[in-house]
Amino acid sequence: MDVVLWVVQGMLAVVFAGAGIMKLTKPRVEIAQQKGMGYAADYTDTQIKSIGSAEVLGALGLIVPWALGSVRALTPLAALGLALLMIGAVSTHVRRKEAFTTPAILGALALFVAIGRAGQLG
Repeated sequence: MDVVLWVVQGMLAVVFAGAGIMKLTKPRVEIAQQKGMGYAADYTDTQIKSIGSAEVLGALGLIVPWALGSVRALTPLAALGLALLMIGAVSTHVRRKEAFTTPAILGALALFVAIGRAGQLG
């Protein structure tokens, strides 16, 4: 199970780090013009940057604490935080009548990591 969790953690870290860095480095108007990113027009620059920051910090939290064996409880907490962020993303896409499959899958995988790693803390 450890290998499966590491694979999922790594994949999620890459996805969330990439999405977060994009939100931190590109203007909101440019983000909103990308396919599937129209929701960005509904939020302020600060909100988009905050979401990006949460994604990057969550990506780091998925890997660093568990890999270093230091404050390992941060890894399931980071995964839970990302799952909650994806609940918000699904809600936004549903409200806008857009596809929400990707954030739903990412959220489910993050929840899988949160539960799996929390179970290994003892």
